[in-house]
Amino acid sequence: MAAAGNVRWFSDIRLHDVASVGGKNASLGELYSTLSGRGVRVPNGFVLTAQSYRDALSAAGAWDRLHELLDGVDKTRIDVLAKRAGEARDIVFDATGTDRLRQEITAAYQQLESEYGANVAVAVRSSATAEDLPTASFAGQHESFLNVRGARNLFEACRRCFASIFTDRAISYRIDNGFDHFKVALSVGVMKMVRADQASSGVIFTLDTESGFRDVVFVTGVYGLGENIVQGTVDPDEFYVHKPTFRQGHRVVLSRSLGGKQMRMVYARGHGRTKNVSVPRPVRERFCIDDADVLKLADYAITIEDHYSAHAGHPMPMDIEWAKDADDGRLYVIQARPETVASRRTPTAFESYSLKGTAPVLATGRAVGERIAAGPTRVIADARGLSAFRPGEVLVATSTSPDWEPVMKVAAAIVTERGGRTCHAAIVARELGVPAVVGATGAKDALKAGRVVTVCCAEGDVGRVYDGNVPFETNLVDTSELKRPRTAIMLNLGNPELALRTAMLPNDGVGLARMEFIINEHIGVHPMALVDPEKVTSRRVRKEIQRRVRNHPSPADYFVEKLSEGVGLIAAAFYPKPVIVRLSDFKSNEYASLLGGTGFEPKEENPMLGFRGASRYAHPAYAAGFALECAALRRVREDMGLTNLRIMVPFCRRVEEARRVLDAMASHGLKRGQNGLEIYVMCEIPNNVIRIDAFAELFDGFSIGSNDLTQLTLGVDRDSEIVAFDFDERDPGMLEMFKLAVLGAKRNGRHIGICGEAPANYPEIARFLAQIGIDAISVNPSSILRTMQAICDAEAGSRLADVPEAVK
Repeated sequence: MAAAGNVRWFSDIRLHDVASVGGKNASLGELYSTLSGRGVRVPNGFVLTAQSYRDALSAAGAWDRLHELLDGVDKTRIDVLAKRAGEARDIVFDATGTDRLRQEITAAYQQLESEYGANVAVAVRSSATAEDLPTASFAGQHESFLNVRGARNLFEACRRCFASIFTDRAISYRIDNGFDHFKVALSVGVMKMVRADQASSGVIFTLDTESGFRDVVFVTGVYGLGENIVQGTVDPDEFYVHKPTFRQGHRVVLSRSLGGKQMRMVYARGHGRTKNVSVPRPVRERFCIDDADVLKLADYAITIEDHYSAHAGHPMPMDIEWAKDADDGRLYVIQARPETVASRRTPTAFESYSLKGTAPVLATGRAVGERIAAGPTRVIADARGLSAFRPGEVLVATSTSPDWEPVMKVAAAIVTERGGRTCHAAIVARELGVPAVVGATGAKDALKAGRVVTVCCAEGDVGRVYDGNVPFETNLVDTSELKRPRTAIMLNLGNPELALRTAMLPNDGVGLARMEFIINEHIGVHPMALVDPEKVTSRRVRKEIQRRVRNHPSPADYFVEKLSEGVGLIAAAFYPKPVIVRLSDFKSNEYASLLGGTGFEPKEENPMLGFRGASRYAHPAYAAGFALECAALRRVREDMGLTNLRIMVPFCRRVEEARRVLDAMASHGLKRGQNGLEIYVMCEIPNNVIRIDAFAELFDGFSIGSNDLTQLTLGVDRDSEIVAFDFDERDPGMLEMFKLAVLGAKRNGRHIGICGEAPANYPEIARFLAQIGIDAISVNPSSILRTMQAICDAEAGSRLADVPEAVK
């Protein structure tokens, strides 16, 4: 379509047109004109150029009056700012009401009608020439309008859009970021509305928004128009896709989380109007898009990121908006811009926060950022209450909007009852470096005004609001100069929600991924209760199990999906480094505490030495449950393509038992050596050390479990307080056991590491293990940096005096 004066069609716009059409609209044109041929769908539309804005203000002689209003304005004087901003908007609105602009908008709209039908609904979206830069997003600073129909209504919406260059928040934002009000111009994008009101929409980031981890696509979605997800009025569904294995052809959703999706924004009667309607509970309990849609969106996102990265000459993580059309069932990209917060973090600087105390939890929700802050609460019901807010308070609200940003900038922390990790409150909190907990249902009631609370976002995906001022510490480490030892330093990890953040630390992979945390926290049901649900005698428990598995083809599928996604997220975070997952090692009393577990577990006097670990896997009482574990791990390796996953057998007492377990695994498609599968065994029973040559014939490697090995070697119940003083991994007998295990494994050409707590608790043990040639030491994330230093010292021979004399 031909350009006419102030109008340029998407097909004529490229990225280099930012100066004339603004960042967002240049991106839309680039997407439409360049990436449509590569499968990315974008609705058609046109742009009223930034030059048309400048020309209109010049023709009206508006610049002098605007300078009088805005030069030197004090943004901290809220009332003065609001008055002057309102006058400035009136000036722009009047200046853009020209006959020429009206005629050009009418002609362009008629061309859209010829393509899409009479009275077609369009979206009117602002884009500043300084907007969507890699260093400043301008997100939510200017106005947009949805469901605009008819040439006359469109003209008025475009004028209001132009005028929004001088919203209070936009003026404040430009001052904070050092932009000259009069060197920034606004363009207006007009695009055909996607009928997401009867389908779904959402936001995509081509990195993890909390950690900055680059190898995932993060997709969020809600029912209806996307304004709800941006404003944080609903809790969205969330999905992750792993980019490296996706590129290799493994088209699988890595993990998913069901959101509340309480409301759906739809068209209302009349021009430019929308409304929210409640979503019925059965619909809310389903994901708003299926896996095929998630994977299509991930494909779009990767294509867009690759294109913009090539254009920029360096990696360019993207923030993308999408919508699904109810009429044609297709997915459309309606915005793409550079991500401006997580991608700007220094990759070698790690700031970590950790609580040093505890207190009652008053509210929970989605954690945004990884910080901790404390302060008195201030509950804000609506914008009229913002004037009462004081710096250093914790802002508590149902949700936030761009008008709240001056207050958010001085808040110690933010808590909202609604919203997900891509809502307005989350985006602004990240940019400001303020911890936020979003989607915290009931927070306004639980957090009474003036109550001192501690807001913690440093414990994974779940953000918690603690009662009182809980002590915490902050550590800042620059790893750019960190010396790495020859010995592999790996991590112990159980919580998948911490995987992406933890993977950013210097490491050589995961030496122990604990399956129990995933089963307990993400599944919560005894595996055998899912295999034979009819054997669960409690009606209440059966009902709860049915509720949890309701969206899955079978109860067994629920277990396999949940476990595979938990393990898969850990494996993906560290890919292609090795991740060693330990098969389930619950004791019988721990298994019995899972939903439906009491009827499937024996009552044992000493569960620590009872029906646990390898003894369960081929036993008739658990063999069917073990089959589910194997199916989940096979899905991680084969369907997800995460072949860096290695499997470890715990508490294997005898060689004959090891053979039975390996046979069972092979029968479930996990055969040692097939598709590069390596199977390790825990070296945590004295018999594992004594018969290490025989075990080495069956396994690819060993991992010393110092806790159980110490307990069984010294004959000390590690859970007994009265004999706890005798539990000491530094005992000469224990050091000799470690030495025999390491030398035995190396004699047989097998990998050997240690994943117990001893090296982290006692640096002298870490140094000792390094000096006798252990291949890997695996510690908790909080211990990895000091462990690396201790091992470097040991390898240099500088701390030989610290090694116990008994084993030198």
